[in-house]
Amino acid sequence: MAKRFTVDEYVAGIQAGNRVVLSRAITLAESTLATDQQLAQQVLDAVMPQAGHSIRVGITGVPGVGKSTFIEALGLYLVNKLGKKLAVLAVDPTSQRSGGSILGDKTRMSELAAHSAAYIRPSPAGSSLGGVTRSTRAAMLLCEAAGHDVVFVETVGVGQSETAVHGMVDFFLLLMLAGAGDELQGIKKGIMEMADAVTITKADAGNELAARRARREYQNALHLFPKATSGWAPVVTTSSALTGAGVAEVWEIIEQYQTQMQASGYFQQRRQEQNLHWLHEAIRQELEERFYANPRVQKHLAEVREQVMGGKKSPFGAAAELLEL
Repeated sequence: MAKRFTVDEYVAGIQAGNRVVLSRAITLAESTLATDQQLAQQVLDAVMPQAGHSIRVGITGVPGVGKSTFIEALGLYLVNKLGKKLAVLAVDPTSQRSGGSILGDKTRMSELAAHSAAYIRPSPAGSSLGGVTRSTRAAMLLCEAAGHDVVFVETVGVGQSETAVHGMVDFFLLLMLAGAGDELQGIKKGIMEMADAVTITKADAGNELAARRARREYQNALHLFPKATSGWAPVVTTSSALTGAGVAEVWEIIEQYQTQMQASGYFQQRRQEQNLHWLHEAIRQELEERFYANPRVQKHLAEVREQVMGGKKSPFGAAAELLEL
């Protein structure tokens, strides 16, 4: 077995940009063991002064839109052209039957994964809300402490993951396809209201005209939404990960957003609100874990479940009974 690091060894390795130590720290944060969680919290508290200095970008889109391909194209632009240090946290779907996950992003982003200035961390979504792992926030802070000035969080693109990711990033990028049926289908899902920018992907190989048409339709539709509290007007672009067209423009929009929001004070305000949200969510998670770990609850839970399923007790009354224990 690998030697167990101390808090000081974790902190020193993370601050030195040691990928092995960073990976082990994230694994520690992902662990459900109480001893690991305690150590992970000590490490996080120690590196907090070095965290929080990146731009956090959430990237989502329907399956098939080419998220991984686009992320690799944008990521290579950042590390090669702009000298950025990039971390990609890719939340992978977890099988509800076996508990396993695909973890295929390092394969899909092979060139970016091999770059010395990029760090890709695929992690199984588990059973947490929207496919966003409990440790994604911890991984984000650890990557920032390791010197990564840009952090991408890629969602699985299904369910409620978009809402969860939106609540942990500074900028939310939505990838859409042109020529895939109803061009405005995404608007029906509410996800468009969360987007700070939309880019129509795969605008190449004869699809340029359809992409430009989709861009106009989405831009017009966005004007129908209530104005964001940030005062930012969402932008729609077209891009091609294959040719590189429009990729730099997406990053320029992200930088414009960051500059404008920092000048207005909204950037800092949103970060503070997110930190408070994480606090309350951590409390809820801890209370739930302690509840199910309680010996008296464990002793009576199966019996109460049977009574609820048999219609002998209401779920509300049963919950109150268990909470009393």
